[in-house]
Amino acid sequence: MQLHLIIHGKVQGVFYRAETKDVACSLGLTGWVRNRPDGSVEVLAQGQKEKLDQILAWCKKGPSTARVERVEEEWSEGDELLKRFDIV
Repeated sequence: MQLHLIIHGKVQGVFYRAETKDVACSLGLTGWVRNRPDGSVEVLAQGQKEKLDQILAWCKKGPSTARVERVEEEWSEGDELLKRFDIV
């Protein structure tokens, strides 16, 4: 299963990507996280639905220094299986 997120708010410069990677790895998820030019953060995560639900809940809060205003989410089966979780 695959989850694609775009997180809006004060999410750059607050360790959002690093902490997202830590959470994803602790949950056994694969995928990536990256900053977008518009100031949002994008996440693509693959794994079990239950674990993806957990990272979704975390992304809606983010690290304590972040201010998440809105999260766009898109669920799919996923085409290509990724092998690890990276910051790109």
